Amino acid sequence: MRSTLLVMLTAASAAADGTGTVRGKINVKRPEGAEPRPVVVYLTGFGEPPPAAVATIVQRDKRFSPALVAITAGQSVAFPNGDPFLHNVFSPTPSRRFDLGSFPKGESRARVFPETGVIDVFCNIHPEMSATILVLPNRKFTLTADDGTFTLANVPAGKWTLFAYSRRAEAPVHLAVEVRAGETAEIALDLVEQRRTFDHKNKFGEPYRDPSESRYH
Repeated sequence: MRSTLLVMLTAASAAADGTGTVRGKINVKRPEGAEPRPVVVYLTGFGEPPPAAVATIVQRDKRFSPALVAITAGQSVAFPNGDPFLHNVFSPTPSRRFDLGSFPKGESRARVFPETGVIDVFCNIHPEMSATILVLPNRKFTLTADDGTFTLANVPAGKWTLFAYSRRAEAPVHLAVEVRAGETAEIALDLVEQRRTFDHKNKFGEPYRDPSESRYH
């Protein structure tokens, strides 16, 4: 009885403030033997200011963790180094290039991302390291659960576009969704992933040196 009352009060509150909910499932088709990876679900068509919180991508065991991060335009991302050797964080993404330089364990450097877009992030010392930052127009995004389900709450009423993004898909999939105050829009999307190695060149546009030649690892 108490849980039913809570649901009714939540729905009434959402109707009063002109928001609704988007709920559904992303059905991911993966190559045989591929490990499940996070999928980001997000809405476009309206803007929101960024949160004050700083997102974090940790460098540890020669990996970026997490390898996929979604933020709101204007938000900062920090890159703390948790390895006992230098890392050099950079992005070659056109119009969004940056280079945080080399820094040691225990040090962290951050960058603000003021514009929406998809940003590739690499380490200039370790070619196996790669990550993706999605810079989105609002805060209505989430990662899917292990079974592909997701919920976006407190969404402004209106007609928006919903996307599902995976680093291993050729492109994000999307569909139009109408959100009505106090109601829940139910959706389902299919997403096909591929095998990807994220091969890239260093920040100078050159092939990486043989790891055995590096004094930083």
